[in-house]
Amino acid sequence: MTTAAPTPAHVRLANGIAAQFRHRDPATAAEEIAAHLRAFWDPRMRALLVADAEAGRPGLDPLVRAVAELLPPPPPRP
Repeated sequence: MTTAAPTPAHVRLANGIAAQFRHRDPATAAEEIAAHLRAFWDPRMRALLVADAEAGRPGLDPLVRAVAELLPPPPPRP
């Protein structure tokens, strides 16, 4: 039997934030969530979220994918 990998904390948190903005216009919600992540999330968490969105990680809320497009790309690995 195969079990799915647990959802990473940054994905759960971002999806939870997106759920709180579901009543808003999607473009406005994405901008406001991106501003929240820039203000309160560690840059490493934002980089993980963007990398997951770029990689097409399953389980990311569509609104979170839109937010990831508004955040800077993760820095290149040395």
